[in-house]
This record gives sequence, C-alpha cells and structure tokens, in this order.
Amino acid sequence: MIKLMKYLKKSAGYVVLIIALLFLQAYCDLSLPDYTSKIVNVGIQQSGIEDSVPEKIRKTSMDSLQLFMDDNDKDTVDSFYEEDGDLFVLKDDVTSEERDELNSIFGKPMIIVASFSSGGDEVNAMFTQMGIPEGTDPMQALALMPKEALDAMTEKISEKVDSMQDSIITQAGVSYVKSEYEAIGEDVDAIQMHYIKIAGVRMLGMALITMLCAICVVFLSSRVAAALGHDLRNAVYRKVITFSSKEYHKFSTASLITRCTNDIQQVQQVMTMLFRIVLYAPILGIGGVIRVLNTDSSMTWILGLAVGLILVVIIVLFQVAMPKFTVLQTLVDKLNLVTREILTGIPVIRAFSREKHEEERFEEANERLTKTNLFVNRCMTFMMPTMMLIMNGVSVLIIYSGAYAVDNGTMQVGNVMAFIQYAMQIIMSFLMITAMSIMLPRANVAALRINDVLKTKVSVTDPENPVLPAQDVKGTVEFDHVSFAYPEAGENVLTDISFKAEKGETIAVIGSTGSGKSTLVNLIPRFYDVTKGRILVDGVDVRDMTQKDVRSRLGYVPQKGILFSGTIDSNIRYGKTDISVEEVKEAAEVAQATEFIDAKPETYDSPISQGGTNVSGGQKQRLSIARAIAKKPEIFIFDDSFSALDFKTDSTLRKALKAHTKDATTIIVAQRISTILNADKIIVLDDGHMAGIGTHKELMKNCEVYRQIAMSQLSEEELA
Repeated sequence: MIKLMKYLKKSAGYVVLIIALLFLQAYCDLSLPDYTSKIVNVGIQQSGIEDSVPEKIRKTSMDSLQLFMDDNDKDTVDSFYEEDGDLFVLKDDVTSEERDELNSIFGKPMIIVASFSSGGDEVNAMFTQMGIPEGTDPMQALALMPKEALDAMTEKISEKVDSMQDSIITQAGVSYVKSEYEAIGEDVDAIQMHYIKIAGVRMLGMALITMLCAICVVFLSSRVAAALGHDLRNAVYRKVITFSSKEYHKFSTASLITRCTNDIQQVQQVMTMLFRIVLYAPILGIGGVIRVLNTDSSMTWILGLAVGLILVVIIVLFQVAMPKFTVLQTLVDKLNLVTREILTGIPVIRAFSREKHEEERFEEANERLTKTNLFVNRCMTFMMPTMMLIMNGVSVLIIYSGAYAVDNGTMQVGNVMAFIQYAMQIIMSFLMITAMSIMLPRANVAALRINDVLKTKVSVTDPENPVLPAQDVKGTVEFDHVSFAYPEAGENVLTDISFKAEKGETIAVIGSTGSGKSTLVNLIPRFYDVTKGRILVDGVDVRDMTQKDVRSRLGYVPQKGILFSGTIDSNIRYGKTDISVEEVKEAAEVAQATEFIDAKPETYDSPISQGGTNVSGGQKQRLSIARAIAKKPEIFIFDDSFSALDFKTDSTLRKALKAHTKDATTIIVAQRISTILNADKIIVLDDGHMAGIGTHKELMKNCEVYRQIAMSQLSEEELA
C-alpha cells in the first residue's frame, strides 16, 4: 500500500484538508461528553453556578469572607470587584485564569463562614468556650476578636478544610453563592435555565460541525480514492501496453484483468475507509485518553484492561485469518482463469462432450474461493460481538467504580457520565482500527499484485537516442545473422537467419509446423528482441528506433484475425483514422470484402461485436487485411493471413494485392505453396534454420525440404 501512495501526489491538497477536518471532527466529538458533564454537574446539581466566584455579593458577606483571607488575598479580591450601593459587583474584564485564582481564594472562606452561620453543635461549643453569649451574630463576634485569636481559629479550621476534595470545596462554595444570590433577590432558576440553554446550544453546534465535517470527509475521501483508482488503472494500462510478449507470458490474461479491475477496486475502497477510519481512529483515541486524564485518572485502569483485551482479540484474529487473505486474491485469479477458459472454449467443450468435466473444474475453483471467503467473514462476525462484550463490560465497571467515587465525594455524577462516553470513544477507535485491520491485509495483497505489474521491467524498450532512417531508403527489411530463443527456453527457435527484402519485393516464408515462421515475422515489429544478430528496417537496426517509428512503417496482419467492437468502417480505419470513405472502400475491395459488406443492410456501418464473433473466420481475415491495406504502409506482413480463405478468394485477393502493393515490401508467411508460387524470394525454414532461399523454380531444384512440401500439396502438372 505504501508504495502506491505516490499516486496521491495530485490529491495532496485534498489529503491535507481531510486531515484538518478530521482533527476538527475529533475535537467536536470529544467536546460533547464535556458539555454533558457540565450540564449535569453545573446546570442541574449546581443550579447553573459554575464556581465559587459570585457575580454579585453583599458588602456584609464580603466582609465576613475577608475575615478568613490574608492581606494578599484581600487585595486580589478588592482589585476584581467594584462597589455598587450595598453590593460588590465582579468586573467584566476578568479572564478565565483570574477567575480560577478567585475561585481558589473564595472556596475556603465560604466553607468557614457557612460552617459558623449554620450554628451547629461544634460551633456553639466553640463560642461557649470563648465566652460569647448565645444568640450573638457569629460574624460580628468574630470581627471583634483579636487578630491573633482569629488567625489561630482560622488555622485550626483550615486544617480540616485542606483535607477535603477540591470538588467538595467547590460545591460548598457554589452552595454559598446560591444562598447569597437568593438573599440578594436574584432569580436562581433563571440562571440555571440560562446555563442549560447555552450549554445545549453549544452541544448542538458541536454536533452540527461534527456532521458537516463527516460529510466533507466522506466526499473528499471518495474523490481522492476515485482519483487514485483512476490513476492506478491508467498506470497499469499504460504499463501493460508497453509489455512485450515476454511480459505477457509472465502474467496470465485473467490475472492482468483481475489486477486492473478487482485489485484496484480493493485498494480504492480501502483508501476511502483509510481517511474516514484509519486516520480518524488514532486522533479520536489519543484525544479521548487526554480528556480522560484531565477528567479523572482514578479509573484509567479500566481503559487499560479494555485495551489489553482488544489487543488480544486482534492478535488472535490476525494469527488465524491473516494466512487466508494471502491466498484469497490468488483464488480469484484461478476462478477468473477457469471461467475465461470455459467461456472461450465452449464450442470445443460441447464437441467433445466435456461439459461435466468443466463443470466440476469450475465448481472446485468456486468452492475453494467460497470456503475462504466464508472463513474470513466468520472471523469478522466473531470480532464484532466480542468487541461489544468488551464495551458493555467496560461500561459496567465504570458505573460500579464511579458510584463509589460519587458516594465518597471524590467525583461528580457528570464526570462519571463523561468518563463512560470517553471510554466508549477510545474503545470505538480501537474497534474501527480492528475492523480495518481485517480489510487492510486483503488490500495490501491487491496492492502488491498491482505493484508487481508496475515495477515489471519491460524487455523491449525504446532507445535513449533514437535513430530515424534516411528519407531515400524505404521498404527494406534485412535479417543479419539473426538468432532467437524464447525467454527461459533452452535452445534457439531461429538460428543464423540472413536475408534482405528490397522495396517492391514479395518475400514468402514457408516451412513445417513449428519451424519458426511466425516467430521470424514477429521479430520485425519488436514483439520480441533478437537474441543474436540484428534486424534492419530502412537501413536502421529496429532496436535503435522507437517502437512507434518501426511499427508506423508496418502493416501487420496476424495469423488469427482480431477485430474490435464497433463497425466495419471503424475496424478498417483502425490503423489510420483520417482516411476518406473512398479509401476505406478501396481497401475493402482489394481485400475481397465488398461482397459480404454490401450484402449487409448497413454496409460499412454494420456493427462488429467484441472479437468479431458476428462474422465468419474468412470475413474476419479479409477485414484484417483491409485494415492493413488502408494504412498504406511501407512493409506488409501477412502471418498466414490467407488460411481461412478458399482457393478462389485467395487467388483473387493475391492478384489484387500484388497490384496494390507494388511499391511496398510484402512478407508472407504461408502454409500453401499456391499462395507463394510467384513470390520474388521464398525462404524455407526447417527447425529454425534456413534450408533454402530463392524463387520457386530454384528451390524445386536446390532445396529438398521445399520440394517435399510442394509435392505434398500440388501435382507435378501444377508445379510445372
């Protein structure tokens, strides 16, 4: 997968934008539990009062609180409040840091004042010991006490307050502020509703931002993945187009089709999920851990236990399921290969009554793929309930532990709720990564198969400094001591072949089956490169020319005619699209194709199905010949291209072709002696060697191999 990331360069801007949106989405997702906690803790339990800092306070109450502050704290408090009649009002420009400082200052004095004002048994006993008459205002009495005595009393009470949890001190301060607001005449219920409404609106805003981010991420990731799929398909196609026959033999056709379609689709799908899940999960998980530590760290052991269990499940799944992913795509290749063989060979299968055998072969491949898919899907099915069990177990543990913490006053109810939500987010991030870990191996296998194609070294390449033939040399083909052996073959298919074809000449190649006739002509357009020697076209070694330059000079008709889906006209124009209608008709006429073309209702606009399955073998060959003629090349190559024609059509076509190609070089591979009788030169191949070269009459006298072939096909009268 990593090796294919270079194809994301075009979408780098989108990728950066996606990552930014994921961070924003994670921030909003992680903010929602915090708002839930604040609504429960502050909005419900604290009546909308956030801390121990009163917005308004009576002067008498402020004086009572300042009895238990040192001089620095008094000065700090006085600097943030201003007088308004009988009240002290908090200034508007107080920052959050300054408010936190005031909260820490007010907390302890508020607990002390609330304790003295409550008139409990402990307070009454203290006043009796001090000789203060019963019914005296405690704050007035304390204000009249000597400073040393007051400080001693404050220190004694502070020791008890310091042992309290910060949350208890804050809640006590909030209770004091609430009673102060009620004494002033403030509508506490309105304050509570206002806080809940503001927090609710903010939560709704965060939820909307999360939704918008998710939509944008899905849209952009789909766009990036689609662009990646497009570029990969383009790259694989361009690479395959450059393959020589050697590379095509390395990869089967079925495998190349699978790599171009299914494998790239796998990578594209995973890439879409990669941005939405794989990148998002760590951001959410790490952010959740940070939030948990900031909320309360006493229950982090529960998260550690959950993560450990999840890792165990992942490791077990990988050990069991991973080997199956490695073979899954291979099995898809096998099924595609079997299917392609059966579909293309249906006539032969039916002719030999092998339907049952092929059905069993297909069923075997299908069954293996089905079993492997079932195994992988079962692993995924097992994973989901296991993860849900872990999630539910974690929730129970958090509630159980949180209940004790709330009861002891070390944690608020809202914090417990927030902890549960954060824990679920962390576990969900692991769950998402686990789900992707099932898909990633298969996608990685697909990516490796794609990369195998892309990194394949092409054996036939263009030179760095190509040479162009001279303008005055056209149509010459020369074999200079050419030898050739197929890759990984033990011996030569062709050995020391030398001849020269001049412009206007017709060169015929004949020999027994397997003698190397087709191999010889396939070397000219560089379907393979020679093992030894050289081939010159227009006086230049074909390896010193670009493949395009070489092939632009050739009109090649393969042994098996190949047509493309379209029309008769488009197939004839295939080699040269800008020719006129008259030139198309002329090419068809020379190829003896007008007879069946004119018989069709739509003539040249008649449709041709894929592979030319809606025309006969002879018609397919004639259209292939017409395609080469229409190109008007310097050199014609006919690789046994007349085999499907009857003798009459063959003879008529060769006569018309001879007249039409008099200024071009023609190389004909043939099985019939009658096809090549009038050739300027006939090359006789025998087991890859040149057994003879010359005219028909010369070879009948000098070449035993040729004579045997000729006499096996024609009578002495015909050969005379």
